[in-house]
Amino acid sequence: MSDRTILAQLLTGTASGLVARVALPATILAEGSGPVSRATLAAALNLELLAGLLARVPSGRAYVDDLARAGRRLVFDHGAMRTVAMEGMGTLPAGLSAIARILEPLGYHATHVYPMPRLKMTGRAFTHYDLPEDLPQFFVSELHPEHFSPDFQAAVRRVTEESADPLTAVDLVRLARLNGDGALPLEEARALLPQLATCFTRRHEAPRLGDYEILKAESAEMAWIATEGNAFNHATDRVADLEAVVTQQIALGRRVKERIEVSASGRVRQTALHADPVMREFLGTDGARVQHEVPGSFFEFITREPMPGEDRLDLAFDTNNAQGIFKMTAA
Repeated sequence: MSDRTILAQLLTGTASGLVARVALPATILAEGSGPVSRATLAAALNLELLAGLLARVPSGRAYVDDLARAGRRLVFDHGAMRTVAMEGMGTLPAGLSAIARILEPLGYHATHVYPMPRLKMTGRAFTHYDLPEDLPQFFVSELHPEHFSPDFQAAVRRVTEESADPLTAVDLVRLARLNGDGALPLEEARALLPQLATCFTRRHEAPRLGDYEILKAESAEMAWIATEGNAFNHATDRVADLEAVVTQQIALGRRVKERIEVSASGRVRQTALHADPVMREFLGTDGARVQHEVPGSFFEFITREPMPGEDRLDLAFDTNNAQGIFKMTAA
């Protein structure tokens, strides 16, 4: 890719190196001048978020390195993040709204709702209007604290009550302009991109260890949010032969989910590597800061078959698949 393309001018650091490793739409790679389209800015954000995940997930980074050595590019199918559907989290908007306000100006729209009753969560898929198969989808889940015990709800409140919204008034004006015009001047897009990426991080301070234990006893997912926040929970490669990928990962000594999840339609099949552990800081009972190992993010693999009698892929998710995949971050 020429360093004069708009995408190259947007990206920084390790995300720049992913351009050669990720399959990207030709229309985006051809953009060399003019304003930054919403699709190109969306592609840049996805590469920044993927770079962040690979920095935290050694097994995923090793997998992407394997692809590069084999001469294959990663087909970035989707990224996933978790939110808390609760008001009063400092200056951070509640749940889905904190993410939707970013995705919608970038050209995404909510396409399906996936109740996850076993987890007391709701998932939503966001698909890009312009390039639905070529830009990654976002799977955004909301945890519903009101369905848990009073002690759990109080712990959620203590963990999140001082969350900070990273978006400034200027950022919100730029998002509104992007939403209306479908594009931004290059310098405004370059200034906005890191602000958007920061929204996909933990927006609260280190949790109290006691609160973490309360959360973990009732919800592995909320315990994960307590340490990781709105970070990419996982990123996914769309592959042609899922069984071959699983066999290869096992041969390489990587921990793969025991079973492949199959959608009710039979057209979508998924599995994943187990979450890589990370060290995170907690506040102990005496106020001292302590480090503990907890589950981090992980890498996933998916196959998608075409819709019956059509050329387009089945881009749907599946409630049971999602609930099974979420177990990868159980402590």
